[in-house]
Amino acid sequence: MSEAMALETAVAHTAEQALDRIAAVRAAIGTVIFGQPQVVEEVLVTLLAGGHGLLVGVPGLAKTKLVETLGTVLGLNARRVQFTPDLMPADILGSEIMEETADHRRSFRFERGPIFAQLLMADEINRASPRTQSALLQAMQEYHISVAGERHDLPAPFHVLATQNPLEQEGTYPLPEAQLDRFLMQIDVTYPDRATERRILIETTGDTEVKAKPVMTAEELIATQRLVRRLPVSEAVLEAILDIVRSARPGEGDPIATRHVSWGPGPRAAQALMLATRARALIDGRIAPSIDDVVALATPILKHRMALTFSARADGETIEGVVADLLKRFR
Repeated sequence: MSEAMALETAVAHTAEQALDRIAAVRAAIGTVIFGQPQVVEEVLVTLLAGGHGLLVGVPGLAKTKLVETLGTVLGLNARRVQFTPDLMPADILGSEIMEETADHRRSFRFERGPIFAQLLMADEINRASPRTQSALLQAMQEYHISVAGERHDLPAPFHVLATQNPLEQEGTYPLPEAQLDRFLMQIDVTYPDRATERRILIETTGDTEVKAKPVMTAEELIATQRLVRRLPVSEAVLEAILDIVRSARPGEGDPIATRHVSWGPGPRAAQALMLATRARALIDGRIAPSIDDVVALATPILKHRMALTFSARADGETIEGVVADLLKRFR
């Protein structure tokens, strides 16, 4: 009992320090990114949970600016890759280059690609070929790459924030379901409200530009990610996570999922929801998640891990609507 109390005290002390840093991070992001509080929260949850995020939204909604700001504020080495149909795996991973010395001796040197960054923005990931997508998504899962039989570990922390444009789908390569599962969360970036857009017009069209300042270091981010995994989860929250994830699978007893869903989320979705609820609690100034956290994050974590049946699509059903129906009993 004394060891458990000592652990709880240590976690609480570490959490208090982390809360101050997280509050400073949110404030620093707010000086550059106006509005979009839910988007900012979900991206921070993704990073604090140690995962990767898929940002979906039309052009011009500051997705690139958000990733750049996060890299600066969190003290991460950030890089950006614009995905195009002719992009090759070596353009991301790197390649071996033959060098010749003065005495005519030849050897290969590995030239690292942009994936060797702590925060990588994969812009319009669905425009690259499946081969290139797979090279990136494999690295996202394994945190290392292999070139010419040699293993190269990626830096820590390593996060990918990919963007996807829901428009102009002709000529794109939609991510397969198994690869979508690599993303902890799908984050929908919507249009700002009128007041926010008014502020954008006033503050971004002048002769001065506000730039983000570093608030956290990579080492502090890693320490906070460790803290997230140590936060306690009550039995009620654990059961809610299991109930929600399992109810989203056809044949598990829920008539909504059985009628509308062709395949549902696997155990990785439950793992993602478990970590994300802890991270959201910490961002909100709490050291233990609640069922409200589970409900708030269920949709962005589940919707890219589910597919509707043909009849459900024909009836105008959506994944978001199905998940909302499944969550009604928890509200």
